[in-house]
Amino acid sequence: MTAAKRAAADSRVWQRMLSGRRLDLIDPSPLDIEIADIAHGLARVARWNGQTSGSHIFSVAQHTLLVEAVMRMHTPRIDEKLRLAALLHDAPEYVIGDMISPFKAVLGGEYKLVEKRLLSAIHIRFGLPAELNASVTAQIKNADRGAAYLEATMLAGFSEAEAKRLFGRDPGLPQSAREDYLTPWSAAKAEKRFLARFDSLQA
Repeated sequence: MTAAKRAAADSRVWQRMLSGRRLDLIDPSPLDIEIADIAHGLARVARWNGQTSGSHIFSVAQHTLLVEAVMRMHTPRIDEKLRLAALLHDAPEYVIGDMISPFKAVLGGEYKLVEKRLLSAIHIRFGLPAELNASVTAQIKNADRGAAYLEATMLAGFSEAEAKRLFGRDPGLPQSAREDYLTPWSAAKAEKRFLARFDSLQA
């Protein structure tokens, strides 16, 4: 065996989770995915590279709850399984972190391939199709862009004009919901609320 092959064989491509699971990043198994690990990780990953106002980071966990709320408002009759897909749309980031879109573009295809494999495994673990149909994907993406508009203007220092150019229009979330979802929570609160919403959608 050459030195290069030995190095490749010895390379660790898995991450140990607090649950005790070992998740292979190259070939992730649905059996190694636990919602508690996802919630814990996402509640501690910062959106916007941490460049947001407030006493706490604005976490990916809180962002996914915002996206699901926007989607629920726009499509109130949508199946709860599809709301679950919206809640889990950024779930791979509990392993690979949240990289801003410009950096993802620099990294290219390999990053997207790892992300896609992880999301497919997560979907299977929680009873969703490995790959969503184009219509559902588009609905989640629209809600994601609406959430990004709100985050950009209310937390990340973007002007309304700039946010509109980059993310589209304001999704029209009611003021009470804006004040709740766009006030950065502690990691413990974000984790707890993510798990509560997950349990509600699974029930």
